[in-house]
Amino acid sequence: MTDTIALDLDGYTDLPHGRIANVVTYLEMTAPPVGLDTGISSGRTVRHVEKPDLAAYRKLYSRIGMDWLWFSRAVMPDDKLAAILAKPTTEIHFLEEDGEPIGLAELHRGEGGPSNVEIAMFGVVPEATGTGAARQLMNAALAAAWDGGTERVWLHTCSFDHPAALRFYRRSGFAPFKLAIEVSTDPRLEGHLPRTAGPHVALIDPASSD
Repeated sequence: MTDTIALDLDGYTDLPHGRIANVVTYLEMTAPPVGLDTGISSGRTVRHVEKPDLAAYRKLYSRIGMDWLWFSRAVMPDDKLAAILAKPTTEIHFLEEDGEPIGLAELHRGEGGPSNVEIAMFGVVPEATGTGAARQLMNAALAAAWDGGTERVWLHTCSFDHPAALRFYRRSGFAPFKLAIEVSTDPRLEGHLPRTAGPHVALIDPASSD
């Protein structure tokens, strides 16, 4: 059973100890962008990974998302994650440099509607930020997403994410259409992520605040 609390829609709402919250922005694109450059850039290539190795996926996911408190896949059991990755409607694309994965774009076809594609995961490793790697990966992801009768591509970002993420998505052609508040148990308290993850998000330990 999910715990609930009353939300003040015109002020502050205190969260129970051990919970964290962030504001989620949903964005969509209803027409394919023009002139996408999907070529090789600075020795980097984007590869469609037909059967992603679970350990390799988790390693890349962790490298990209640790600083931004990505946790949805960190808390997910292996069998459930493996089932998602193996679905015929899931597409995994790795951005690689010298054979090493440095970026991830995960597409879910039919998510949100039969002609919709969700970019469910997107990001590059910290050392690739600001190098053009994210732009190259996004261009490739959009080219793949719009291939095959797609009418809408959508994704979401949140206030825990990289501060430039929202601007990047808008420059890519996405427009915001919905806001939400996500409340969850802090994954650092349950050991799913190290306590040093997401240093921009305060860690409040209920055990030390009694």
